[in-house]
Amino acid sequence: MSRGINVINKLLVDIFNDILEMEQKYFKYTPFKDLTISEIHTIEAIGIYKPRMMKEIAFGLDITFGTLTTAINRLVKKQYVIRKRSDIDRRIVYIELTKKGKLVYRIHKKFHFDMVNESVKGLDKDEETILISSLEKLNDFFKSKYNIKVK
Repeated sequence: MSRGINVINKLLVDIFNDILEMEQKYFKYTPFKDLTISEIHTIEAIGIYKPRMMKEIAFGLDITFGTLTTAINRLVKKQYVIRKRSDIDRRIVYIELTKKGKLVYRIHKKFHFDMVNESVKGLDKDEETILISSLEKLNDFFKSKYNIKVK
């Protein structure tokens, strides 16, 4: 492998691991330290704007319905989400964030906003365009190579 390939490999691995670790540490010093990163990402997938069906959330996270049910059970117990059955079809379950869940959602969004802003700070338009193009190519590669559905 060339030096460039080795450096890029190390950077990608480090960035991926560091982001997950930073997210966990970020929430460790908030009132929401009882959440795992997986639970935070589940909250993000639910969203704050309208209740979502379980199947929509499971599809968005690319997890099984059973895995999501377990996660939702934990989040209900921790009072971050509530379940509501459809009045029309009682088999349909809607998930909605509580006030506490919505706050976590906003804090997590701010974490990502700050991270991205810091990543592009100081780049000129050409550098930003190259960064976007490179990340899109990498993203497309992973989705096609590992058969990940496009969200």
